[in-house]
Amino acid sequence: MSVAVTGTTTVKAPRRRLRLPYVLLGFALLLVLLSLLRIVTGTGDLSSSGTLRATLIAAMPIGLAGLGGLWAERAGVVNIGLEGMMILGTFGAGYFGYFWGPWEGVLGAIGFGIAGGLLHAVATVLFGVDHIVSGVAVNIIALGVVQYLAVLSFSGVPGGGQTQSPRVDDLPSISIPALADPLGSLEQRQWFFVSELAALLRSFVSNLSVLTLICLGLFVLTWYVLWRTTFGLRLRSVGENPAAAETLGVDVIRYKFIAVATSGAFAGLAGGFLALVAANGFRDGQTGGRGYIGLAAMIFGNWRPGGLLAGSGLFGYTDTLRLRGGGDSVHGLLLLVAIGLIGLALWQWRQHGRQSALVAAVLGVVVALWYVLTDSVPEDLTGMTPYVTTLLVLALFAQRLRMPAADGKPYRKGSAG
Repeated sequence: MSVAVTGTTTVKAPRRRLRLPYVLLGFALLLVLLSLLRIVTGTGDLSSSGTLRATLIAAMPIGLAGLGGLWAERAGVVNIGLEGMMILGTFGAGYFGYFWGPWEGVLGAIGFGIAGGLLHAVATVLFGVDHIVSGVAVNIIALGVVQYLAVLSFSGVPGGGQTQSPRVDDLPSISIPALADPLGSLEQRQWFFVSELAALLRSFVSNLSVLTLICLGLFVLTWYVLWRTTFGLRLRSVGENPAAAETLGVDVIRYKFIAVATSGAFAGLAGGFLALVAANGFRDGQTGGRGYIGLAAMIFGNWRPGGLLAGSGLFGYTDTLRLRGGGDSVHGLLLLVAIGLIGLALWQWRQHGRQSALVAAVLGVVVALWYVLTDSVPEDLTGMTPYVTTLLVLALFAQRLRMPAADGKPYRKGSAG
């Protein structure tokens, strides 16, 4: 980053904003890499429309949970309870979805998530409980409450039981055959880049749930509200310096409550997405730790919606490859990981992060050797792929992250005086 020096004062140049042309260029480069990877490895499922559509479905719960964490932490409240709020959302979607309808299930998931968020807000904002302790308590309470409610609600119901709800009707989906069929033909031709682009476009016009599009819109809405409105500015000021915000007339407690309740709503919707789109009803253990991965995606995205969406897409993609292609597809992904790590090492070196560059380079060489010396990844290891990706990404990008200054710090009303 360049700086301007005037007298004895050093002023940092404004950081460049990520503009739409650069985002589109990044997508194009990613498609080129996937196309090269398909040609080199001979694994066609790495960039098929089915894989990309499944990636969207796998990424949305992680991304929504991460949005919940972003809202809470931008207001200075650490929300480890995202997993528990997602669990509450899965039950709310299964219960209301079965007895009233799928859209009512969406509302039920949001409502149950808000309840978990308000519990966390009362404990942390009003009573000053340690945020980590409160979040863990929410996770434990949510798990017990949902298991108890599932026994009461679904035992003896046809198709239901103590650990699952009956089947819930599907939400509407979007299919445009006039576009999907020609794009499918282009995809099957296996042309360089063109087939990958066709597969990406086809994933949006073939059997895509309406809720998926709504959830994608929530990322844009979050960015607009938090970074383009007065309300968002005040909420973010609460997470940076609540004492200063209070002196300017901001009701810090109210904004923290709103943020944590909204956080619960997003986490509940993430659970509802799992129950209504990724599956067809509530199942015990359905979240599978995605709330924690969502928190990691939020950190990877540097507490911003765009980076969070990219992180959740990365984790969703690795999880999709594990489920669809098993060891063969994950083995093909090793080459892409090796290239990415070596590229990251070069970039870190230019940024004078010599230690991080060395670590990334060593890991890149190790992964490359793994790809060259093996033909497949053992099935026992493929299940670890999303979690290893989480640890690897956070370890390599941690030095460039900046959390809100007052994140996790206790605050008492009137302390500004």
